[in-house]
Amino acid sequence: MRVRVTTAVASAAVLTLLTGCGAADMTKQASPFANAQGAKTVTLSVQSWVGAQANVAVAQYLLEHELGYRVDTVQVDEVPAWDALSQGRVDAILEDWGHPEQEQRYVEDKKTIAPGGDLGVTGHIGWFVPTYFAKKHPDVTNWKNLNKYADLLRTAESGGKGQLLDGSPSYVTNDKALVKNLDLDYQVVFAGSEAAQITQMQQFAKEKKPFLSYWYTPQWLMEKVPMTEVKLPPYEEGCDADPAKVDCAYPVTPLQKYLNADFAKNGGDAAEFLKNFTWTTEDQNEVSLMIAEKKMRPQVAAEKWVDSHESVWKKWLP
Repeated sequence: MRVRVTTAVASAAVLTLLTGCGAADMTKQASPFANAQGAKTVTLSVQSWVGAQANVAVAQYLLEHELGYRVDTVQVDEVPAWDALSQGRVDAILEDWGHPEQEQRYVEDKKTIAPGGDLGVTGHIGWFVPTYFAKKHPDVTNWKNLNKYADLLRTAESGGKGQLLDGSPSYVTNDKALVKNLDLDYQVVFAGSEAAQITQMQQFAKEKKPFLSYWYTPQWLMEKVPMTEVKLPPYEEGCDADPAKVDCAYPVTPLQKYLNADFAKNGGDAAEFLKNFTWTTEDQNEVSLMIAEKKMRPQVAAEKWVDSHESVWKKWLP
């Protein structure tokens, strides 16, 4: 498509290493946590959006309580996470929204990353307006009519244009190119994170103000703030091949897992478990709501879900 899992101090140190500018090829380097003091360990990349955190929380809980592993988590942005996975600094990414360039480099060419299979959740990025605004102005759901509403969607941050609210610049986004190529009188404004974006949208909704936002499904907020998608020009294969020339909608994306290639081959029960980890949008949203809306710690939310869904997760165990 997107509340943070707290990382260990050691994980934070790894993140510092990951964001350095060293040019050394570390693709053969093992995770710094591997076999620490003889323990069985797994290091998972956790992305900043809550759905990804839900995946990691449940996987971590089961790896620790059912399979006897110690699990470390490292929060890394989407593209650097691929570099970390290739280098063996993390063992798995559990939710990827599509990075063709990285897939080609690491999966096809270097073969340092192996596909881990479908997560079971289908993601879709799009532009959304609150349903209360769409009901009042039905034609706003066609991109061709967006300029008509630019004045209504203007904010102090959008420089005299309508505001298109995005989350983090690190997310998969074509929005600046879309605004330019579709000749829209809008300015992309980054909230900075999913949490900040949610706060802004909730405030707009509380005041019944209109807004236009980059958003994605599945995402728990849709249950609290109903939104209606704005139809962009239809997606066709290859229409987003050149990032500067994108003028089409985002694709529907079956979300994927990826494992470090050495870990996929030699990671034993942990690797097998993560390959088997598959759940539904409803499952993910159930955990996400507990984390984000009910303010539960991710591991508490994971335990609650595990206690009531044994028939689902038992199938994942080796």
